Amino acid sequence: MIYHLAANAVLVIHMTFILFALFGALLGLWQRWILWLHLPAAIWAIVVGFMGWICPLTPLENFLRSAAGDQGYSGGFIEHYLLPIIYPQGVTLDLQMMFGFIALTINVVIYYFVIRKLYFSR
Repeated sequence: MIYHLAANAVLVIHMTFILFALFGALLGLWQRWILWLHLPAAIWAIVVGFMGWICPLTPLENFLRSAAGDQGYSGGFIEHYLLPIIYPQGVTLDLQMMFGFIALTINVVIYYFVIRKLYFSR
């Protein structure tokens, strides 16, 4: 039971990290220091996408699921709704690189508006 809960916790952390890497710069409008946390997260997400790497959270979650004796991702709310977003079926290197490009584009656009608002709109 503890491994199953831990695997679900890793899944939620993974999804939270993805959302933060994509949209966390918007929090910089609220607290500027968050940008210093966000920028490395965004760079990591972009590099993982472009290089076709696997995020270390993925093998950790798979290990925990195996330790729990799970045979797959069937079951509760978390597995049903979050897994297809984080681990889509049939991901190829080209598709993963597209995810990296999307992450880069989202972040460039958000940082443009955040920097403009914080430093040039007085």
